[in-house]
Amino acid sequence: MPDRAAILKFITESYEPAGKREIAKHFKLRGAEKIALKALLKDMADEGLIDSAPGRAFHKMGGLPKVTVLKIIEVEGRELIGVPDNWQAEGMPAPKVRISERGRSGALAVGDRVLARTEEAGSGYRAFVMKKLQRAGEQLLGVVERDDANGKLWLKPVDKRIRRLVPISDPGKAEPGQLVLAEQSGLRDRVSAKVTEVLGEPFAPRSFSLIAVHKFGIPLEFPEEAITEAERAAKLPLTPDMREDLRHVPIVAIDPVDARDHDDAIWAAPDEDPANPGGYRAIVAIADVSYYVRPGGAIDRSARKRGNSVYFPDRVVPMLPEVLSADMCSLKAGQDRAAMVCHLVIDAKGKLTSWKFTRAIVRLAGNIAYEDAQAAIDGEKPHDLTDSVLRPLWACWKLLFKAREAREPLDLDLPERRIVLDEAGRIVSVATRERLDAHRLVEDYMIAANVAAAKALEAKKAPVVYRVHEPPSREKLVALKDYLETFEISFALGQVVRPSTFNGILAKVTDETVKPLVMEQVLRSQTQAYYGPRNMGHFGLSLASYGHFTSPIRRYADLLLHRALVDGFGLEQPNTPKLDLPPTTGLADHDAASLDRICQLISQFERRAMEAERETVDRYVAAFLATRVGEIHKVRITGVQNFGFFATIEEFGGDGLVPVSTLGAERFWYDEKAQTLTGETTGEQYAVGQRLELRLAEADPITGAVKFELPEGGNFMRTPYRGRPDGKPGGNRPGRPPIKRRGRPSNIRHQSR
Repeated sequence: MPDRAAILKFITESYEPAGKREIAKHFKLRGAEKIALKALLKDMADEGLIDSAPGRAFHKMGGLPKVTVLKIIEVEGRELIGVPDNWQAEGMPAPKVRISERGRSGALAVGDRVLARTEEAGSGYRAFVMKKLQRAGEQLLGVVERDDANGKLWLKPVDKRIRRLVPISDPGKAEPGQLVLAEQSGLRDRVSAKVTEVLGEPFAPRSFSLIAVHKFGIPLEFPEEAITEAERAAKLPLTPDMREDLRHVPIVAIDPVDARDHDDAIWAAPDEDPANPGGYRAIVAIADVSYYVRPGGAIDRSARKRGNSVYFPDRVVPMLPEVLSADMCSLKAGQDRAAMVCHLVIDAKGKLTSWKFTRAIVRLAGNIAYEDAQAAIDGEKPHDLTDSVLRPLWACWKLLFKAREAREPLDLDLPERRIVLDEAGRIVSVATRERLDAHRLVEDYMIAANVAAAKALEAKKAPVVYRVHEPPSREKLVALKDYLETFEISFALGQVVRPSTFNGILAKVTDETVKPLVMEQVLRSQTQAYYGPRNMGHFGLSLASYGHFTSPIRRYADLLLHRALVDGFGLEQPNTPKLDLPPTTGLADHDAASLDRICQLISQFERRAMEAERETVDRYVAAFLATRVGEIHKVRITGVQNFGFFATIEEFGGDGLVPVSTLGAERFWYDEKAQTLTGETTGEQYAVGQRLELRLAEADPITGAVKFELPEGGNFMRTPYRGRPDGKPGGNRPGRPPIKRRGRPSNIRHQSR
């Protein structure tokens, strides 16, 4: 029998479409071998190695079938660019394909569909047209609206980037006001939509997250086989002879008051070893998800397609079925639970001197909310575990915090919005999450365990899934330098950039009204973190080796790291054949060989989740603001473009646009470097960081879009500007502090209303 690598090589290099028959013929398989091949191909598809095309031919996942349907999306000179018409590699971007026409060029246009033969060309693909196909409709997610004047139905897309309404040709059973999926067809001014699925009431509780689930293609339901396997796995035995028994240790979990799962718990005590004076021993206990979720099983395949749990204000879309994520893998006080435990020894300077990993049984002494733990330490609220558990945890954390301060990680303390809902799912308020020492404590224990896990696997020369955060690119540093110059803050590009470099920049900003803006710009200058099998370090945390070990309930990367620890430290558990589960709890050989591809997938799934969560919060905030349209709010300008500026309501968030057309009956100069708009007639200036009052003009919960306008309304003419005493451009209305800027650079664009 060929192995996975051999089959994948044949599928990739075969000139003709390669189905099961062609693979069997190439490897000369007979009888029972063909049956085994069928099972192997199914496993490879479930593992995300291959995908099947129409006609049952296979191709590499993330690649293209030898013959496929392409949709033309752009024309570059005489060359056509297309994408697969039916792309199902979840989380992977559809490849762009250069298409060569046969015969007379110019016969194909944007929007056309073609049947084409494809081949790899360097790092991309080239396709050769076989025949032109009929155009197919595109799916749109939107809300049905009725025109009161003529009764005609229109579709309002939920994507704020689509600003036009689409006429509905066939509403099906949809009613005005309902959220629907529709198929778009037609050309230019003849585009129409046919409703294919009614999703319900868009303003009902839980609908805002449902919009994101459908828009981003997040799997919502688990396959029946995954649920069945999870129910069997939940019956796995926990006996002391198989694990270290830590039930006597008063380990606690400190989590948000509204936490949906509890996958980490901690304990610390002074180290009695005379060789470590002033040091501590600590335990970080993590839910042993790898014991229940076995490589290649139905739960594992489903978890890999999700990559992570997705957290919305009104629901969580879990990575694992709830019988595991909310029950057997959730560390609950007073209940025996399977845990992967990191034993740490910490010296008086907060340095990790040694670590050990075991599989254990734990019985938590308590599940404590962050606020309650902080109140107990501050003496504001009594707790039974204050002296026995919490004070030693805080004392050990002070050592870890001392070490953290010494390595000077990036210190960006930006506010986080929190949507507060009532029991019916209605919005009560939008608030900023309070940042407590209790949050920092748990964070530093988790960081210590993550470092230990990465270094432990490196010592074993075992595979590691690293959490990688690379230093900023030169292009982003140049943009940051230009931005800082507008505040007269120097930033040398030739220096070796470290996290402490950015901390030094923030320390120079003494104006508290400007500091959040500089923080946001520093954040934008950073690269996006990702998962990878090669160690590139974690720039932001100022750490040389860093993995994610602490949240396997909600992150597939952590589950892979746990499996690697099982192999590296000989922590395999005896099999229980009667439960019909895959035998091993370690890292499968084919996963170890393809970590690069798996890491790319889960990094893409993470970005998908972040976008979905952010858009959903925007919709909730817009819904909260919809009842306040017309009110005056204190805002801060967060961005300036040639078409207007963006502002955020300081009290509870809500990012909105002020179009330049509403700023008055005059022309405005846009200074890209200084991020300002300056009125040609009045000298009125709008700059990043500026605080002002605006009227809320519009808040659309469906798209999440918010718009503001000046309190006095748009398109009025102010008193002509006579110039500032110092002769510089700018000028402010009475009561507004001047924005200190350097002279106008040469890259100014002229913007008219």
